[in-house]
Amino acid sequence: MTIRIFAAAAALGAIAIASPTIAQDQVADVPIDPSETVFSGDYLSLGVGAAYSPSYTGSDDYVIDVLPIVQGSLGGIKISPRAGGITLDFIQDRPGGPGIDLGVAARIRGNRASQIKDEVVEHYGELDTAYEVGPSAGISFPAVLNPYDNLSLKTDVLFDVSGAHDGMTVSPSVTYFTPLSRAMAASLSIGTEWADEDFQDYYFRVDNSLYTGPAGQQLPGYEPDGGGFTSVGANLLLAYDLDGDLANGGLGLVFIGGYSRVLGDAADTPFTSIRGSEDQFLAAVGIGYTF
Repeated sequence: MTIRIFAAAAALGAIAIASPTIAQDQVADVPIDPSETVFSGDYLSLGVGAAYSPSYTGSDDYVIDVLPIVQGSLGGIKISPRAGGITLDFIQDRPGGPGIDLGVAARIRGNRASQIKDEVVEHYGELDTAYEVGPSAGISFPAVLNPYDNLSLKTDVLFDVSGAHDGMTVSPSVTYFTPLSRAMAASLSIGTEWADEDFQDYYFRVDNSLYTGPAGQQLPGYEPDGGGFTSVGANLLLAYDLDGDLANGGLGLVFIGGYSRVLGDAADTPFTSIRGSEDQFLAAVGIGYTF
């Protein structure tokens, strides 16, 4: 997963993710009737966010991305943001018990497709943007440590359908959400990504026949070993409703900070080991409106 895209998506989605959970119960001893909240039927959350994160996976140069996000529930189909994309969940959950997610996910992967700030890496050329589609599944458990929290486990399996890397990724994650007050909520997410040989070869192989820069600045050639994990990371998110009530929609702000470490070929490639860093950080802020 590219950290910078994940940051913006997670930040903007947090308000909509948090609010239905709170609307099912009560916060600060103020009862809430689920049938009277903006989330009791169809709803839509629109937002925009800015993320400050590495310019490519493994880079130690940072850039700012601005991305739009859409989330909601229309006709019983849940719409949720994902890293650089979106998921559709076709399963309607029963109140009070575990929730099941089953649907499709899609994303745009722009790793090294633009904004390459390292001049040596830039001389190896820009890559094609990948468009990925595949199944998404998960399960969530309410009221784990308190009456209002939620623990969810999700996995996306995505395939490149655009002819860029022609590979497959598997991205499992675990997220714990809890309200902190009527106006504020927090979540902690831990996730990783596994990618197959085609993916690893496309993004992490160093082929000096493609180098177009000054002589003497080439990186050592590198051939990935095959499929394996590319990264593992954690993100802490805070959401704040501007009118003091997460359950009634309206405007909200989200702040997120995260750390990820690239693994395997993503760490060993000279794009990272010589020109970048295994340690990846992010900071993001978003604003959204729910109606």
